[in-house]
Amino acid sequence: MRRREFIAGLGSAAAWPLTAQAQQPAMPVVGFLNSGSQDRYRLLLDAFRQGLKDGGYVEGRNVAIETRWAEGHSARLPELAADLVRRRVSLIASTGGSASAHAAKAATTTIPVLFIGGPDPVGDGLVSTLSRPGGNLTGVGVNTSALMPKRVQMLLELIPRAEKIALLQNRDSVGADASQKDVEAAIRALGRQMIPLRINSLTELEAAFVSAVRQHADALLVGSSSTFTDRRVEIVGLAARHALPAAYAWREFVEAGGLASYGPNMEWAYRQIGQYASRILKGAKPADLPVMLPNKYEFVINLKTAKEQGLTIREGLLAYADEVIQ
Repeated sequence: MRRREFIAGLGSAAAWPLTAQAQQPAMPVVGFLNSGSQDRYRLLLDAFRQGLKDGGYVEGRNVAIETRWAEGHSARLPELAADLVRRRVSLIASTGGSASAHAAKAATTTIPVLFIGGPDPVGDGLVSTLSRPGGNLTGVGVNTSALMPKRVQMLLELIPRAEKIALLQNRDSVGADASQKDVEAAIRALGRQMIPLRINSLTELEAAFVSAVRQHADALLVGSSSTFTDRRVEIVGLAARHALPAAYAWREFVEAGGLASYGPNMEWAYRQIGQYASRILKGAKPADLPVMLPNKYEFVINLKTAKEQGLTIREGLLAYADEVIQ
């Protein structure tokens, strides 16, 4: 071989890695849509990332995540979902409540959508059945409303003297009417009285607590609205300011200083849809992935808050708790 031909051959070989690199598939992009704010949902987003990692996808290495936050303004969700569709993401994780899932569903019929839905994903129109969702949606169904009677019992275990129990709910929450009926029936069965507090916007939170005090409420149940979760620090602060011992749906409230919670672990739910996301990126179809349901509920007590509110928690109840925050 002549020297000139040999050098030319080397030049062609040197170009091979560049050509191969150019032919590599683009890194998949996962859209993450949430009704709340990033600072309040940071740990749950981390749980979603962990779920992706469980399936072999690490952000920045072989997957990218595009986040869109509604900052508590649900009216922004449709445009944020549409923006992710225009971005041509590989899938959308719609989180922070059913409103996010409905926004994603309305925005696309082809891009896979993973949701963390409310009490009834079938009745809410998100999927056809839990076992065979059909369409392009699947995810986790978190039925917290059905746990309200259990929270009533828990609250009365914590505060046996409570005669009047206020129920704080977002009027727009899915299942709010049914939940109120269940709670009222449970409270009446125990010989107590319920005080309904239904608000239309978060600007009415302060007024709702003032109303509860004026009606001589002894304790408070807080509904599982995603907008409440985003404002949990404010709600916990209002409960402390108005001396209202309160029970919540999620442990995040208790970690923020709330008295107690009973419900599914939301970090588990976000990790599960992260794992589903990894399966979809590998070729699975949402229609074939059953909607997951929690298999465990946790009871969390903040003992420091109980002491600040002058409550004595019996040892048996503390032993029953899954976690006691000192």
